[in-house]
Amino acid sequence: MNVAPGNPSGGGGRGRRRRGRRPSNRSGPLGARDRQLHDGIYTAPMDHSYRAAMGGENRGRSGRPGSAPSYSPAEPDPLPQGGDGVSRIFAFVDDLFFRSKIQETARKLNVNVEFFRAEKDLTERMKSNGEDKPSLIIFDLNNVAAKPLTLIPKLKAKLKKGTSIIGFLSHVQGDLKQKAHEVGADMVLPRSAFSQNLPQLLRRHGAPSEAEGV
Repeated sequence: MNVAPGNPSGGGGRGRRRRGRRPSNRSGPLGARDRQLHDGIYTAPMDHSYRAAMGGENRGRSGRPGSAPSYSPAEPDPLPQGGDGVSRIFAFVDDLFFRSKIQETARKLNVNVEFFRAEKDLTERMKSNGEDKPSLIIFDLNNVAAKPLTLIPKLKAKLKKGTSIIGFLSHVQGDLKQKAHEVGADMVLPRSAFSQNLPQLLRRHGAPSEAEGV
């Protein structure tokens, strides 16, 4: 059979006509629903104001969108008042902010902390302390007067494992952190982590020997 030009035959012609046919413009609730739903999924674009509103709502519940709630470690219970009055924590900290923070935290926990400026001050104090060695020595690793990298190995050799030595510094001082570990520091923390863990550290090391871990 001859087919006249411009008159395609067979299923292909009908298919082309269907593909080119414009969908009907439905109106009313049914039409709006069909435009918004496709196989049960909402396909309309989400504008920025809606994202912002949802983000604000989520942040109000969990701190930031899509994250678990953040929390700080609970403050430990203070030690019994009085105790034996012995200082088991020594500190080489001359930064006024951190010195005040350590003093205030120690006061709340009923812990005694003694501050020293240089090696000779600590040497004299330990002579008077007899066999009662400190449980913890804190170093501000940026305290030039204390010469931490020189003093830490001397203390580790003298005090052995009976005393923990912790240093804190800026989080960008990676080289200083490595050197402090190399000379014997047991732990080196960024300032923020040191502040966060300070109550637990003071309570643990400030307790009398028989009460440690309580």
